[in-house]
Amino acid sequence: MRTETVMIDERFGKEYAGKYVFSEITWAKRSRIIQKHTKYHPLTGQVISSDYIAIQAETIMASLKEQPAHKPITLEKLLSEDPENGIPIELGELFSRIVNRLNTVSREEAAFLSEPSEEESRTQPSRFIGSAKSSDGQ
Repeated sequence: MRTETVMIDERFGKEYAGKYVFSEITWAKRSRIIQKHTKYHPLTGQVISSDYIAIQAETIMASLKEQPAHKPITLEKLLSEDPENGIPIELGELFSRIVNRLNTVSREEAAFLSEPSEEESRTQPSRFIGSAKSSDGQ
């Protein structure tokens, strides 16, 4: 799996200075994070809402493999809206860009996750209930 190391200076504050190592996460982990924070319409499967901030914060934490010993980055700090308890915007944006690049989140995917679906569902509802064989015969 790919990794990226970043040295943060004191521009975001002394508490954040140090070495951070991010690693690519698995497809399964990324999918579980997205599903955990996305609500789908029960009949159409369209995205009703998606908590992009929570998805991004959990993806950062799942990708973060090493940080300074005093652990300045936590899920709670990433999710905090309180300026006293949250992380600086620029630092959050930097971490987001790193993990999106490592985990190949495209701009289209980011847009999809951040807004409810406005398009009509491309999935046709089935008239049949049950299961079907997959196209590869299994």
